[in-house]
Amino acid sequence: MSESTVSESSATLMVDLIISLDGYASAEGWPGWWGLEGPEYLAWLEEEGKKDLTMLMGANTYRVMSSMSEQALGDESGFSEEEGASLSGLAAMPKVIFSSTLKEPLAWPNSELVSGDAVEAVKEMKRTRTGTLSTLGSLSLCRSVLTAGLVDRYRLVVFPVITGKTGHERIYDGYPDVALELVDSRTFDGRSQLLEYIPRVIDGPPGSRQP
Repeated sequence: MSESTVSESSATLMVDLIISLDGYASAEGWPGWWGLEGPEYLAWLEEEGKKDLTMLMGANTYRVMSSMSEQALGDESGFSEEEGASLSGLAAMPKVIFSSTLKEPLAWPNSELVSGDAVEAVKEMKRTRTGTLSTLGSLSLCRSVLTAGLVDRYRLVVFPVITGKTGHERIYDGYPDVALELVDSRTFDGRSQLLEYIPRVIDGPPGSRQP
C-alpha cells in the first residue's frame, strides 16, 4: 500500500464487491445477486447496514441504486421483504457520490455530491472522517482508489455461477497486480463465499524482491 496507511488514517477504506466465479459484476437477463441471495446473506447485509459506514459510488451506481431504493418502499415493489429492507435502508446511510454530471440537490436522502478528483477526495475523507468508507458498485472508482494504494480492505462475495455467455462489467480489467492477504472468510446459505483481504499493489510476483 502507499504511504497512506491504516494507522495514519481516521477512516478505513473498503472496496466491497459481489462477483460471479469468473469475475463479472452482473449478467444480462439475470436478476440481482444472480437470484442467489439467501436468508443468511440478506441478514448479514442488514447487519452491515447498521455499522458506521459511508457509501462511496459513481453517478451510474447512484442512479440505479437510488431508483431501486425508492422502488423498495412501494407496496408492490416486487422485492422480497428482506431485499426491500436492504435496499430501502440505503436511504438512511450517508453516501458520497462522485460525478461531474449530476447536480445538487440530489434526490436520494443523505447523499453528498463531489464533482472534483475522486482519488484526492477519498484521501481527504480518510484523513478527516471516521468509521468505514465503503464502495458500492462503481467499478472505475474501485479501480482508481486501489491503484492509488488507498484501499485498506478488499472484500468480495463470490456467487457460485459462471456467466461466460451473458456476463458483463468485468471487474478486474485495468487493475494493477495486487497481492492479497486473507483476513476473513465465510459461507452464506451453503453457497456464496465471503472473502476479505488486505490488498497490496505490487510490481512483481509475490515473494519476489519488491522495491
